[in-house]
Amino acid sequence: MVDHKKYWLGVVLLLSLSACRPATTPAPTATSPSTELTVAAAADLQFAFTDLAAAYEQQTGRKVTLTFGSTGQLAQQIENGAPFDLLAAANIQYVQDLADKKLVLPDSIALYAQGRIVVAVNRQSGVTATTLDDLLSAEIKHVAIANPAHAPYGVAAQQALQSAGVWAKLQDKLVFGENVRQTLQYIQTGDAEAGIVALSVANVPEITWTLIDGALHQPLDQALGVVTSSPHPNLARDFVAFINGQFGRSVMRRYGFILPGETPIVQSVPTP
Repeated sequence: MVDHKKYWLGVVLLLSLSACRPATTPAPTATSPSTELTVAAAADLQFAFTDLAAAYEQQTGRKVTLTFGSTGQLAQQIENGAPFDLLAAANIQYVQDLADKKLVLPDSIALYAQGRIVVAVNRQSGVTATTLDDLLSAEIKHVAIANPAHAPYGVAAQQALQSAGVWAKLQDKLVFGENVRQTLQYIQTGDAEAGIVALSVANVPEITWTLIDGALHQPLDQALGVVTSSPHPNLARDFVAFINGQFGRSVMRRYGFILPGETPIVQSVPTP
């Protein structure tokens, strides 16, 4: 005869154990929406890529984590094994050099923009500068540029100053930022009354700016490349296609970049 009391006690025990067992969750795959893409991006892209990453995440459900810095420093981090999926450089040469070292997939390299530089002045400084010659004014004690040793926008600033014949005369005034974004912060805070920064980050309330003639420096041809060690190369390529697609190009254009296949309408435009 079945002992009903023992039987029901056993059923209750089994149900209790089942309730305590943790639910199993399938591991995310390389194409699942939870996959996170890690992008090393030049500092001039801080505003534009922040917008692009948010739009891409909203459209695809995939998170994009951005790390901003000077292109030279980001390239060095990739050489040291930093776990980036994609490099968005401010100069194509850095991407090509990494490809030569087999650290970037050669067939993934794509131009996405050409940058421009501006003379920027702190609004509260009481000084005026709309040309490179104006930076020689005695009222301007500090002129900020990105460090040419590893920042392409610093190289462009140096080339423009050399072309204008004022580089040597400005040596005692120069203040170097680690990247173009830090350079902008020096001007925003008034630590430097003026400087040269990327047009793409210049539309901030604290400064006025004037575009520098692009003929005074080598083109800032900016390129992307998928890092060879990336665990998500297809997703990285998808993000590149998004940047170079219709919506991505509209965002880049809004921040003042010249896009592949386009030329600037004017060479010098003062702040509105």
